[in-house]
Amino acid sequence: MPIVTKPPKESQARPTVHDAVRAGNVKELAVMVKNGADINEVDKKHTFTPLHWASHAGSLECLHWLLWQGADITCTTVQGWTAAHIAAIRGQDACMQALIVNGANLNAQDKRGCTSAHLAATHGHSFTLQTVLRSAADCNRADNSDWRPVHYAAFHGRLGCLQTLVKWGANVDDVDNHGNTAAHLAATEGHLFCFKFLVSKGTSLAHTLGARNNQGETPKDLAQRFYKKFVLQYIEAVEKQKEVTVEQEDVAFPAHAAAFRDDLDTLRKLVECGVITINERDDKGSTPMHKAAGQGHLTCLQWLLEMGANQDIRDSAGETPKDTAKRFAQLAAVKVLGGVGLEDDSDGEAEMPDPRCSDRHGVEGSTDDFEDVNLSATQRKEGRVRAYQKMEELKRLLEFSKSNYKQLGGLLEEDRNQRKEAKEAERAIQELEAQLEFERVRREKLESQLDECRAEIGRLSQCLQDLHIATEEPPQGPQVREKKKAKNRKSDVGGVFVKRIQEK
Repeated sequence: MPIVTKPPKESQARPTVHDAVRAGNVKELAVMVKNGADINEVDKKHTFTPLHWASHAGSLECLHWLLWQGADITCTTVQGWTAAHIAAIRGQDACMQALIVNGANLNAQDKRGCTSAHLAATHGHSFTLQTVLRSAADCNRADNSDWRPVHYAAFHGRLGCLQTLVKWGANVDDVDNHGNTAAHLAATEGHLFCFKFLVSKGTSLAHTLGARNNQGETPKDLAQRFYKKFVLQYIEAVEKQKEVTVEQEDVAFPAHAAAFRDDLDTLRKLVECGVITINERDDKGSTPMHKAAGQGHLTCLQWLLEMGANQDIRDSAGETPKDTAKRFAQLAAVKVLGGVGLEDDSDGEAEMPDPRCSDRHGVEGSTDDFEDVNLSATQRKEGRVRAYQKMEELKRLLEFSKSNYKQLGGLLEEDRNQRKEAKEAERAIQELEAQLEFERVRREKLESQLDECRAEIGRLSQCLQDLHIATEEPPQGPQVREKKKAKNRKSDVGGVFVKRIQEK
């Protein structure tokens, strides 16, 4: 009887480039590609390329390496997803930023017509959505059902995404191919906070509440049909008041407001109902944990930590929740977040050109879930050091390339700018010199005219003086006056006055 030999288990489970990327092992990935593995190899099960898996797992180092090696950024899965779509679904901010820098098309649509903005709004990643919109993505692009990103955010109750979209110019009154506005969808699903926000941002109260879809239904009709009690009560209250008060409209980031007030019940309700995600970020990049840490609310802070909130997220100012607690001198909050005191771990060390500082600083402005890639602290440290060394190496190569380019007669952009500035400075100097020469000639002409005027003044003064002398008469005696009188009498001639009468 022939003996049947089974293939060894190692050959059956031979690691692939996809496994290396999922594990965040950039060294193994580089070795595999060097040994002939395809950098754009497609996973048969998910039709993912290594770039897709890097975006999915948040393996930023592998993602950068793949982009440096020329991985195709336009490859799509069966669903039509690019790597940017995957990063939007997973909320990988840093990966999305890297893809954008390398020319990812943010308006690319999948098989359903969804862009990265649609998918980020669907999954509630407001900061990733803001990254996409900041890079000139269309916030009003419609999918195959004429759903805009605001429709997805309203349908899934993503209040933070809804606010971000409105801030970047999204129209909340757009309708889908069934005539539904975002308010219709929020009322259908019973998302009260989203519905309040849409009412406050609509064209008018009457327009938002009175809008009818293709079936002739208003948001109130849909709330009644699907038994959405709280939305229905809100609509009835607003209809009685005929206006929306400031308190009702002030629904911006309710979880942040609850954490700021130490309102744990409201915060727990918002998170458990899915209105916001645990790491939801406001327009300044702060999470609820930042707000609780800044005010020293330990109850909310401990609950957020128990729920798995990420305390390594940095806001727009580059501060983690622990940094915020230090700034407001909340010593107890610093200890809860793993600090020792107000003086430990100064962020000033981040400015030092030392790769060791990466031990204490993650990716700034990222909400990536660092647990997606199962790396130890040592492996992450080594990865950051490799990235720093790669950056220094690229700087040296860039300087070397610039030097070679100049020696071959090339002209760099900075050299062109310097020449342009030198020409502009020379032209300005010439214009100033010409102006100076003109002023000098003009001054000489004025001085010549001044001399002529002075000479004319002197001549006229002399004429006046001579005239004054000539007009002065010498003193006359009595004898001279008598002679003049006698002369005048002799010159007088006598005569007869005759009156002429006209003849009739």
